[in-house]
Amino acid sequence: MVIVSSYDQAWPQRFAEARAEILAVAGDRFSQVEHVGSTSVPGLAAKPIIDIAALAPDLDAVPPDLFDGLGYRAEDFGAPGRLLFVRRAGDVRTHHMHVFPPTNWEHNKERVMAAHLRKYPEAARRYGELKQKLAASGMTGDAYTRAKTDLIQELSDAARAERGLPPEPVWEE
Repeated sequence: MVIVSSYDQAWPQRFAEARAEILAVAGDRFSQVEHVGSTSVPGLAAKPIIDIAALAPDLDAVPPDLFDGLGYRAEDFGAPGRLLFVRRAGDVRTHHMHVFPPTNWEHNKERVMAAHLRKYPEAARRYGELKQKLAASGMTGDAYTRAKTDLIQELSDAARAERGLPPEPVWEE
């Protein structure tokens, strides 16, 4: 079952706390750490998972067990050229940390989409309403994700066009 919550004012603080912990462990391995995803957009309904984007000049300098002490586990999710660390409370995901190299940083989908939704509240409202509707229908997992594709693609294309970038598929195949 997918849980989509109304915006929680505590999400920015949860990110700030996670960021401080991550930077304390990462040392100079990360040059930037940002709050992305739906929990980074004020007012947007979201799955209550803090999404984090980190810029690592050298992905090879980020070992899979680096954040074990913080409860993050490295996961292979089939997206080449980046790393994923997931933190859980029991069986529930609470944080996703995506680690990108410089070549994937400036215009990566997570950062571009979050910035677009923060800039355009109407787009964020549409996206939040769709997520709530799909969650209420009982959709789960991949079906929930795929049902958002058309709107995410529309919003991503608009965000990229505003930056002078061509459209690209929102899902990595």
